[in-house]
Amino acid sequence: MNVGVLLIDRGSKDTEVKHELDAICSKIQNDAKYIFVKYCFLEVTEPRIDKMMNECLKFQINKLIVIPYFLYSGTKIKLAINRIMKFHGRANIKLIISKPMLMHELVVESVKNRIYDAMIKNKIKTQKQSVDILIICHGSKDPNSHLSIMYTVNRLKPEYRNVKYCFLEIENPNIDEGIHSCVNDKPDVLVIVFYFLHNGVHVKNDIYKELMPAISRYKLKKFIVTEHIGKDDKLMNLIITRCREVENAN
Repeated sequence: MNVGVLLIDRGSKDTEVKHELDAICSKIQNDAKYIFVKYCFLEVTEPRIDKMMNECLKFQINKLIVIPYFLYSGTKIKLAINRIMKFHGRANIKLIISKPMLMHELVVESVKNRIYDAMIKNKIKTQKQSVDILIICHGSKDPNSHLSIMYTVNRLKPEYRNVKYCFLEIENPNIDEGIHSCVNDKPDVLVIVFYFLHNGVHVKNDIYKELMPAISRYKLKKFIVTEHIGKDDKLMNLIITRCREVENAN
């Protein structure tokens, strides 16, 4: 059976985001042997959902698996799915929508890998049971968004001294409050995890505008930051896992 895959990303003007998605789609197509693996954006920039869906429907495929490439079950996912469903029944293709990139052990493993890599890079030899973790997330207006981050936090807690989280925007605790709370725990070393899929504007600029003043204000001495979790191979494996889940169910 001929199957195509389409990732729906939120969207970014940063060209590096497109480069990352190109690499992800290429790797998945090579590893999983789909007819094609493409991406589109919900907003901000091209290619948008309507344009890419029309392109996908021109292929000789039996199924199109749509992957909401989001870490939260928020309003953006609902909007993306609503736009996709406009195409339901327009062609002789079975349209299948997978779960997003949340509440799965591979996300937890991606975070662990980012922490491990950052510790190696910065020559931190402290045992992880003595390490404190602060996860910085984007934030969402959807009340269910906390479920996904708490899934990850609760699975990290048994392995590290403290695991906390904060948000870049929209929700509390904010980054200032997150750093303040971590400093009160008197960490030997604090690993700050960037819980983002891309190395876009948020990771490159917005987080640091909030993070560095907080670090200075509360006199945090020993800290390191990770790369964004979307770079980890485990996230690519999760995309394939999501595809297999809906293929087997349909």
